[in-house]
Amino acid sequence: MRERIRRAAGLALCLLGWVLVPAAGQPPAVSGAGKKVVDAQGLKGKVLCGYQGWFRTPGDAAKLGWIHWSRDSQRITPETLTFDMWPDMTDYSASERYPAPGFTYPDGRQAELFSSDHPRTVLRHFEWMRDYGLDGAWLQHFVVDLPGGPGEARYPTRLRVLQHVRQAAQQTGRVWALSYDIAGMPHDRIFETLTRDWRKLVDDGVTKDSRYLQVGSRPVVQIWGFYRNNPTNLMTAELAHRLLDFFRTPGRYSAYVVGGGDWEWRANPDPEWQRFLRRFDAYIPWNVGNFSRDAAAVSSASMHTWEEDQRECARRGVLWIPSVYPGFSWDNLKQQKPGVSAIPRRRGQFLWEQFHKLAQLGADSVFVAMFDEVDEGTAIFKVTSAPPTQAHFVGYEGLPSHWYLRLVGEGARMLRRQRPVTPNIPIKP
Repeated sequence: MRERIRRAAGLALCLLGWVLVPAAGQPPAVSGAGKKVVDAQGLKGKVLCGYQGWFRTPGDAAKLGWIHWSRDSQRITPETLTFDMWPDMTDYSASERYPAPGFTYPDGRQAELFSSDHPRTVLRHFEWMRDYGLDGAWLQHFVVDLPGGPGEARYPTRLRVLQHVRQAAQQTGRVWALSYDIAGMPHDRIFETLTRDWRKLVDDGVTKDSRYLQVGSRPVVQIWGFYRNNPTNLMTAELAHRLLDFFRTPGRYSAYVVGGGDWEWRANPDPEWQRFLRRFDAYIPWNVGNFSRDAAAVSSASMHTWEEDQRECARRGVLWIPSVYPGFSWDNLKQQKPGVSAIPRRRGQFLWEQFHKLAQLGADSVFVAMFDEVDEGTAIFKVTSAPPTQAHFVGYEGLPSHWYLRLVGEGARMLRRQRPVTPNIPIKP
């Protein structure tokens, strides 16, 4: 039985959230190869994570309140929560910890959260990427928060996070690239707002960073939102062609364009959609929420389209970048009963099966969804399995908080044939 959860969360997460040294016993599990400086040239062979960087807290530089932690920016309570996973705060320094009033850990200690608008926190996250063998990040850049968007007042804090990412990538030898997301943006303002921001960042030298991804002489740009008839992603074939015309015109603002959208993109009957899909340099089908259950009710990610996706992209001269995810849960965000939305992680086997399938297909370029996405429960960074007791949270089934960082690092090694291709997880917690 196939089931699916649409990426309509982009608007819910973006607008709802805004408007309203390793710990002992947790050594990196990958070899020193992860600490080498990653080559910023090319996307082939890269395992990159989506990085939201959208969390804010009272007392941080943004001064916007509980953003992406609570649907009410002025307070955080069990009723206002918009996330399902509590980050493991063990490694964070005192200056990075922000108390969450009313929430305590099982041992009675005050529970704390982090802000993405803190340079040390972003650096810490990139250090984890380095230590566990991840190549870098796609920095999510929501168009609604750019100058010209309805949330442009939030641009200064987004720009600060961008600068933190630049510095962190430089210090850790990771790579990064911008990932624009059109969710929630009025259709008639998407083109001008997005392209104006790109021109500014190019003029400011951002894409000339030694850590910014390039393919040949072109900087990489990724755009999410190529979903047909999606009410929160108001994309049309005409708009898609305009965007591609802009980025593919030779000159100062030319870019290597990576599209992101429907997982059933090949089945789209609109000939104009098929025409612009052929124009991308690379394509990422968003697969989060696309899963099936077998007769024993065991959930697995749906991967039956991958082989033909790979062949079709190769035929068109488009780089296929599949997306993988570890599981899912957004009960608090959607105000549902605990467990209603869960796609169980199965102690990591759900994610490992996806890496195994890609290894069988010979794929080596992957989008990992996501590094820090606790709103939808797809995070791979350090999450506690002993969260506060005052509300419903999903943990890592008692596994170490670094377990999924290790799994992604090992999965990357398997894709590179640095370890045997095995259907079951080859490491122990």
